[in-house]
Amino acid sequence: MLTFKALQRNKTLKYGVPMLLDPTLEAKVNPQKQSVILEEEYQKIKDVNLEEWRNIRGPRPWEDSKEYQEQQRSRQGKAA
Repeated sequence: MLTFKALQRNKTLKYGVPMLLDPTLEAKVNPQKQSVILEEEYQKIKDVNLEEWRNIRGPRPWEDSKEYQEQQRSRQGKAA
């Protein structure tokens, strides 16, 4: 006879059963509404001006973050 702890440790019950329940959960979700959300997000991204975008690197773990931030600010001031 299986105990409650044995049932908790059973990987099939822990991971497999929720996967079997997913199709019923997907049937409850309206997929048409999701496509509308995707189209709205696409419109937001399409309107973003990527020509003026700059990639600014953050400090590495071994670098002093305050010193690095001061260097970045001084470089931005010179570039502007």
